[in-house]
Amino acid sequence: MSTLKDICSGLPLDPLPPNRGRDTSVPHAPIRTPNLTAEEERLALRNALRYFPPSHHETLAPEFAQELRQYGHIYMYRFCPTLRMRAYPIDQYPCRTRQAASLMLMIMNNLDPAVAQFPQELVTYGGNGQVFSNWAQFLLVMHYLSQMTEEQTLVMYSGHPMGLFPSLPSSPRAIITNGMVIPNYSSREQYEKMFALGVSMYGQMTAGSYCYIGPQGIVHGTMLTVLNAGRRYLGSGDLRGRVFVTSGLGGMSGAQAKAAVIAGCVGVIAEVDEAPLRKRHDQGWLMEVTSSMEHCIKRIREAKNSKTALSLGYHGNVVDLWERLALEYERTGELLVDLGSDQTSLHNPYNGGYYPVQLSFRQANQLMSTDSNRFCGMVQESLRRHIKAINKLSDAGMFFWDYGNAFLLEAKRAGADVDKFGGGATEFRYPSYVQHIMGDIFSLGFGPFRWVCTSGDPQDLAVTDDIAAAVLEEIGASVSDRIRQQYNDNIRWIREAGKHKMVVGSQARILYSDQKGRVCIALAINKAIAEGRVSAPVVISRDHHDVSGTDSPFRETSNVYDGSAFCADMAVQNFVGDAFRGATWVSLHNGGGVGWGEVINGGFGLLLDGSAEAAKRANIMLNWDVSNGVARRCWSGNSNAYETIQRTMEEHRLLRVTMPFPVQDDQVLDRALQG
Repeated sequence: MSTLKDICSGLPLDPLPPNRGRDTSVPHAPIRTPNLTAEEERLALRNALRYFPPSHHETLAPEFAQELRQYGHIYMYRFCPTLRMRAYPIDQYPCRTRQAASLMLMIMNNLDPAVAQFPQELVTYGGNGQVFSNWAQFLLVMHYLSQMTEEQTLVMYSGHPMGLFPSLPSSPRAIITNGMVIPNYSSREQYEKMFALGVSMYGQMTAGSYCYIGPQGIVHGTMLTVLNAGRRYLGSGDLRGRVFVTSGLGGMSGAQAKAAVIAGCVGVIAEVDEAPLRKRHDQGWLMEVTSSMEHCIKRIREAKNSKTALSLGYHGNVVDLWERLALEYERTGELLVDLGSDQTSLHNPYNGGYYPVQLSFRQANQLMSTDSNRFCGMVQESLRRHIKAINKLSDAGMFFWDYGNAFLLEAKRAGADVDKFGGGATEFRYPSYVQHIMGDIFSLGFGPFRWVCTSGDPQDLAVTDDIAAAVLEEIGASVSDRIRQQYNDNIRWIREAGKHKMVVGSQARILYSDQKGRVCIALAINKAIAEGRVSAPVVISRDHHDVSGTDSPFRETSNVYDGSAFCADMAVQNFVGDAFRGATWVSLHNGGGVGWGEVINGGFGLLLDGSAEAAKRANIMLNWDVSNGVARRCWSGNSNAYETIQRTMEEHRLLRVTMPFPVQDDQVLDRALQG
């Protein structure tokens, strides 16, 4: 399996490839502890063997059983291709339609070792964000896509390719669902069992929908969050000399270092695992690394006083860092941190998403698999210490926010002091970044729009950057001041994006744009492809973390206060609506940034090939993709969304949205309820 043709030929059975086991040169996922019964182990093994004819069961059964017991899951390492995983130029994929080739390119980008967190376990980011459950699924999907015509749709059930089914040329080429579990059984414990059985999968947000573009995908959103946090909490978008402390340098959180420097502040990011820390430093995303607490504090003071933009990676536990910062304040009265947050994978707190301060990284990984109950207790104790230090610094004047990674949710479950007096179900002592910073931006229709140049040519990316900047400048000249600030932030971003060397994997770009901007950029890029100014098709998508894509009461919809924050109609409608309006593929997931059972999100990919048909699809689908969420947010009472959807209805005569009538006098409610 050393060529694209090989990996598109189906499962290699005659002969079987050699079993090389795990590659020690790449990071590996923590050992899972699904706690299967003897009968469940038999079922997991039976389920894995059904991908292969009985003549191979005698050979494969013992090694699959060993994987299950040694790693907590059957990954089928024997079938991991020797071909370097990366986004090859689209014309190199053996296929019958470029729509299928675009899916193949995006899948392989998700598994590129430069992009993926644990490539051999098919984990793209977040500790457990799977592309597939095992390597047999990958090989079958690549084979199906190589054979697909434009009258077929690939149906994906939680990583498993159910097969190619007849459909229409106007239909999506792939329909993807991940983790669609009956609600009463959508618990973390049930998930570990179902994943071990090979029947369900956690696709994170963009891993299992093949839309991840590396940490660049969150750099821009993180930069906007830090900039707008400065505006809200510090009264200024000028962050020179301001210190932002956080943790995590993995798949998504690895963006924090680059975003801090672009925003102009001093970013200090703690990371317990040396591998991602060194990876971000080698990639140029992280300027400095230290394992010395003394040196870390010294560099914070130096950069703060000189107002020098800096990204400093502290190799150690963030709890130690927070406690030392609190101690420095107690000793000297000097508050060394202005802004704080956390991006460890607390949607997955007991299986490698969070490392307790009481243990070393090695000790934690060992205890995680040998005594899971004791490990859970230590995580909760660590979270209580974590919050105690943050509370001290917050009382002194630091501004802290939850980054939507279930940090405060898990801290509360651990008994930490994060309750908000009189707060609702989605409110804590500290706001989420959606509630205070990004929620109103979402309600204006802005969100993370993305594109991937399938040629793999950096020149194509440079051309699309210029196209996007020109489009935003033209639109931004005639919008309100509030919206113009968002346009200006994004114009600044896209004009400087090439300088910051953010491409990891595919030649991709992200920017935040509203409905009009997304449509106009897509149509302008499609035109450039038709005219030959861009040499090959372009895939457009977005993070599910957007105005419409996700129903997540502790993140994306945490600023929805009409009681519907826990409802998932929006994400499901988004998935269905994108499908029949022209998306090349669509996805619907249980789980995302805040964890299994806590969120439903929907995503899409759409291929622009320069055709009039592609332009038509982009126009109608992107308009719906944004308006769906703005309308829902308007109905919940958000004033930004109300104004945005009114303006959109004026521009689109076929759009008619039910508008809410607000209660203007609360005494009407009081009198009615008092009888």
